[in-house]
Amino acid sequence: MTSRRGFVPLLAVLLAAGCTSSEPQKAPVAVVTRTTVSEVVEAPATVGARATATLTAPASGTLARLYVQDGDTVKKGEILARISSPQARQQLSAARKADRQAARPVSFGGAPMSVRLPRLRLPGSLDAHVDRSFAQARKAARSIGDRAARTRLLAAIDAADKRRRAQRRALDEVLDGLTRSLDQTLSQVSGQVSAGMSGLSASMASLRAASRSQTRAAVRAAEQTVDALVVRAPFGGVVTLGGASSGAGAAGLGALVSQLPAGPASQAGAAAAAPAGRSGGTVATGVPVAAGDPLVTVTDVSVLTLSADVDETDVLLVRRGTPAEVEFDAVTGATYTATVTGVGVTPKEGATGGVSYPVRLRLGRGAYDDGSAAPAPKPGMSAVVRLAVRRSENATAVPASAIVTSGRETIVWAVRDGKAERRVVRLGAQGDAVVEILSGLSPGERVVVKGADAVRPGQSLS
Repeated sequence: MTSRRGFVPLLAVLLAAGCTSSEPQKAPVAVVTRTTVSEVVEAPATVGARATATLTAPASGTLARLYVQDGDTVKKGEILARISSPQARQQLSAARKADRQAARPVSFGGAPMSVRLPRLRLPGSLDAHVDRSFAQARKAARSIGDRAARTRLLAAIDAADKRRRAQRRALDEVLDGLTRSLDQTLSQVSGQVSAGMSGLSASMASLRAASRSQTRAAVRAAEQTVDALVVRAPFGGVVTLGGASSGAGAAGLGALVSQLPAGPASQAGAAAAAPAGRSGGTVATGVPVAAGDPLVTVTDVSVLTLSADVDETDVLLVRRGTPAEVEFDAVTGATYTATVTGVGVTPKEGATGGVSYPVRLRLGRGAYDDGSAAPAPKPGMSAVVRLAVRRSENATAVPASAIVTSGRETIVWAVRDGKAERRVVRLGAQGDAVVEILSGLSPGERVVVKGADAVRPGQSLS
C-alpha cells in the first residue's frame, strides 16, 4: 500500500470542545512562519530492465553449438546458438518444390476452335452416268430410219436433258444455301465454345495465382525458420541460459517483440505465451530441443526502470517528470534518484480493498551517505520510492501536529488575546514536519501545536 507521510488526522476535537475544566489549561504554541514545504508520497516498487527477450527454438532438432554462458555480455546480432534441424530444411525443400509446381503455366493445347464444313455437292459419278445415258439415247434415236420420227425423238431427248440440267442447277443452289446455313450455325457454336474456353483459362489463371501466393508464403515462412536456426541476440545485454526466471522478463517481452526482425520475433512470440519462469531444462551443446523450447534470455540492463504501485488517494498528484528518491533493502544506506516517465490508468486491487495504479520511473545513480557511489541494482529487486509530488517555496506553514480534522473541515487552534480561536484552514503541500496553509492563517500568528485535539473554543492559553 502507498502511504502519504504527513500529519495523522485527529477526530476527537468535537468531544474535546464539549469538555469543561475549572482551571485554564496551557498548551504549547508555535508561530506561523514562511518556509519551503515538500510533500512526499511513498510507494513500493520493483526494478525492471529496459528490455528482456527469451529466445526459443524455431523447430525441433539438436542444439548443435552454444556460444554463450550465464552472465556473458553480448552485442546486438551476436550469434548465441546454432540448431541442427533436418525437419526444418526438409520443410523448406518441400515448400520450394510446391512453389515451382504452382509456377508452371496450365495449357489446354491446340489452336482456338474454328470449324467450317466443305461445300455440299452431289457425287460426280452420278452426273457422268446421266450424261452417258443421254448420249446412248441420242445414238439410238439417230439410228431410226424415219426422219420425222428421228427428229421428234431427238427433240424430246434434248428437252429432257435441258430440264435435267435446270434441276441440277436448282439442286446446287439448294445445297449452297444449306452449306451457308450450316457454316453460320457452326461459327456461332465455335464462338461460344471459344468464349467458354477463354473464361475457363481466366479462372484457372486466378486459381494458379492464388495457389502461387500461398506457396510463396510457405517458402518465406520455411526460410525464416531455417534462418532462425542461427540464434542471434536481438539487442545487447546480459545472457541467462533458458527462460526468464521471474515475471520481470515477461513484463519486458511485450515491448521487445515490436523491435525484433522476423526471425527473432517469431522466437520471442512463443516465449510471450509461456508462463513466467518456464524452463526448457538443460541447455547445452548436443541436447535435443523441441519447437518453442527456451534457449537463451537476453536482458538489456543499460537502462533500469522502476514499476511502482501508487495508491488511488495519491496517484492524481503524480505527474510525468516528478522527481523521486529510492531506497533498496539490498543496498543499505544508499539513496538513488529517479524520475517519473509515465502514469498508468489500469487499476490494481490492493490487499485492503483499495486500488493502486502503476507508475513508471527511470532509475538514476545511487550514492551512500558518505558520497561514494552505490552499485547498480538488479532487475527484480524491491524498493521503496518517495515521490516529491508537491513543493512550495516561501509558503505559509505550520507544524503538522497543529492540524486537526473535524468532519469534512480542517482546522487549527489559533491564539487570539490569549484564548483559543477555531480557524478553518485550506491545506497545500503536506510535508513530514510542516504543512502549507493556503488560507485561514497569516505568518506571525500563533497556533497550538500539541494537544490540539483537547482544546475548546475560548480556552485560556496564556
